[in-house]
Amino acid sequence: MSLDALRPSPLVDQAVETLRAQIAGGAWPVGTRLPGETTLARTLGVGRSTVREALRALAGAGLVRARQGAGVFVVATSPVEDWRTRLRRAAVTDVYEVRMLVEVQAARLAALRRTPDDLTALDAALHARHEAARADDAAFVDADIALHAAVVAAAHNPVLTDLFAEFVPALRQGLIDLVELLDLRAHDPGPGADSHAALVHAVRLGDAEAAGHVLQDELDRTLERLRHPGQPSR
Repeated sequence: MSLDALRPSPLVDQAVETLRAQIAGGAWPVGTRLPGETTLARTLGVGRSTVREALRALAGAGLVRARQGAGVFVVATSPVEDWRTRLRRAAVTDVYEVRMLVEVQAARLAALRRTPDDLTALDAALHARHEAARADDAAFVDADIALHAAVVAAAHNPVLTDLFAEFVPALRQGLIDLVELLDLRAHDPGPGADSHAALVHAVRLGDAEAAGHVLQDELDRTLERLRHPGQPSR
């Protein structure tokens, strides 16, 4: 027997919005203990179970926190955004600055830790980037990101790999927009080919300093274009 997807109770949603509005409006300042479930249920005209679910939702949003034996207290007046939400809302230049910190160090580690399989993957990604010069802007950006992801993977640090993966959705559209806005591929359908080849070569040689330097220069140029799209790059 198949089951339909569960949906939040409209009453719970309404209770959450009402309580959230009260908190945001200052009815219960930070540090204040909320009225008990029975009182809230009576005030809102709902059952205690609905209030309980609404309080759980508010706790999940970082607005309230239960203290055993003391009650539920207001700890913030606005919801706490998760990491992915913050990335989506952040300026692409801010995301890019952090990406640089992560990726340049990953390139250095990749040069020290790369395996034969990593080198094969890097060669394949570099070739795919070269071939993508014949494709549209989105496909080229995807191929470029895939090469950078292969460098990060060669660092063999799962935290770096996961962190880079988190940046990709926030970066991708910004880079596509940049390529289209500046028409960067009008005269060179595969911009950055030499620097990316140099990066893979440095990783192959095990030269951590060269790998970090090449990538830093490449990312610096892109960041400058993101900051000043109307000006020629350095």
